[in-house]
Amino acid sequence: MEIVYVYTKKRNEFGRQCNFSDRPAELHVDILPDESLTQNFVEKNPVDRGIQCVQEMSEHEVNTERFETDSRGINHVEGGWPKDINPSEVEQVIRYRKKVEKDEMYMATIQQLGGIMEHCIKQNNAIDIYEDYFAELEIEESEETPSAKTINVFRDPNEIKRTATHLSWYPDGARKLAVAYSNLEFQRSSADTSLDSYIWDIENPNKPEMTLKPVSPLVCLEYNPKDVHVLIGGCYNGQIAFWDTRKGSQAVEMSPVEHSHHDPVYKTIWLQSKTGTECFSASTDGQVLWWDTRKLGEPTEKLVMDPTKKGKMENAHGVIALEYEPTIPTKFMVGTEQGTIISCNRKAKTPPEKIVAIYKEHIGPVYSLQRNPFFPKNFLTVGDWTARIWSEDIRESSIMWTKYHMSYMTDGCWSPIRPSVFFTTKMDGTLDVWDYLFKQNDPTLSLQVCDEALHCLRVQDQGRLIAAGSHTGTTTLLELSNSLCTMQRNEKALVTAMFERETKREKILESRQRELRLKRAGQSAQGEDDENAGDFEEEDLVAKAEEDFFSMINADKKKRDKQKEKMKAEEDNKQAEDNIIIEEAEKTDDANGEKEEAER
Repeated sequence: MEIVYVYTKKRNEFGRQCNFSDRPAELHVDILPDESLTQNFVEKNPVDRGIQCVQEMSEHEVNTERFETDSRGINHVEGGWPKDINPSEVEQVIRYRKKVEKDEMYMATIQQLGGIMEHCIKQNNAIDIYEDYFAELEIEESEETPSAKTINVFRDPNEIKRTATHLSWYPDGARKLAVAYSNLEFQRSSADTSLDSYIWDIENPNKPEMTLKPVSPLVCLEYNPKDVHVLIGGCYNGQIAFWDTRKGSQAVEMSPVEHSHHDPVYKTIWLQSKTGTECFSASTDGQVLWWDTRKLGEPTEKLVMDPTKKGKMENAHGVIALEYEPTIPTKFMVGTEQGTIISCNRKAKTPPEKIVAIYKEHIGPVYSLQRNPFFPKNFLTVGDWTARIWSEDIRESSIMWTKYHMSYMTDGCWSPIRPSVFFTTKMDGTLDVWDYLFKQNDPTLSLQVCDEALHCLRVQDQGRLIAAGSHTGTTTLLELSNSLCTMQRNEKALVTAMFERETKREKILESRQRELRLKRAGQSAQGEDDENAGDFEEEDLVAKAEEDFFSMINADKKKRDKQKEKMKAEEDNKQAEDNIIIEEAEKTDDANGEKEEAER
């Protein structure tokens, strides 16, 4: 049975009918201000008051962009130099000083600042503002297990999927990620395949923030570190193009086909320059070309990667990897299809002199090449089934290397925060994190990012976010745990010692190999008996090299042990002295107590 409640009300209880109409504003009451009341109020500036549960006054709402602050200091040893001035370059420093000293306000400003600086110097002499109050306090080391979590996944929005061939982080904070998409399988692309590449907002994986429309698929794409709106890209057909995101999706300018590369451009890098418009590119056609984006009509300079130093295109090695360190502006390195690493000096006078050194160890192409951010003399290469760490001083072989994996390795890079950590990707879709202070035979952390091949890898400058691009255009964004992006105690010193030790070992082995080659050259005209004797001598020399290396290591270990024993003995003596002082103090207190009791 359904219960129904009926409410009734008489018509005369409804009240009068409301009639609305437009009429001009009317003034009913005018209260004039009373100045005497101001004495009862206390002025507050500013006023910050929280409110809640109030009536909404507008139907519109705005979600403002989050503002991130960053505290940055100045190295007082070098001074606060502008971005385009390199303090290590004497000519730039002298030119800049002369320019400043010619300014009319220079003397007046110096005289004005003199008194302030004198006051600060006197204050610094009175108080040590750099005193470390907690230097002796031991920092609790984090025992957190290395881990990483997936934050976002960006997928190629087109129906025909392409490979994510290159990644570039937005220079001013981890807000955007530029991804270059291209199909590198020769003549496998159909006519319907899209040419577009995209810039993604890392918090919005549903739709790209901006589309870049090149005339040929982009193989590489790089943000300009000095101008966050400008990007340079290398195309599949060999052309170079640059974009200004303020001017739309179309390229601002492109290099002419006749003056460009003849093969896909695998790498473009911005150079350290005053204008911030200079860059250089490398391709599998065996050329490295220098460009100025203000005039892309033709390259400003060319270099053929001919290991024979003859500068002939028929002998050139195709370049896949390119490395440039801004702190060493005259040097750059390339990794080739033939597995060689070539170190070059741009400032040399002739092309043969520009090729300084050649390192060869990889069986297949060198897909990645990067200097350690903390130790530029040591660099990482990734190729075939292994990753290798090199020293510039050793050309015969690398100083350290990973084990040979079952899957082909595709990319690698150093951590910008920790000198002992680097990352590698493989064809089976795994991302490996290596911490050489923790262990060297196996990766510290191995992540199965996807079920397809990973092709590119890029770490954000703050070291916490890492992006990996796959064969079908899926870019996975990962966040690393604190232990992988926080500098450990004494890490720099330990990594320095490790690199120096391995370099010494390789130098010893290299000198022994040289001796062996000289021995063989001397015995080449002799018979088989002499060859057998040479083999025995080779074994003896290698054994002697190993013996010398381990004797050196043991000597260092004994030296450290002696220092530890000495420090322990000093601590024991100090502890004994403290105990004696405490005992004497206790005896004195007891004697004083007995004396007071006797007096009472």
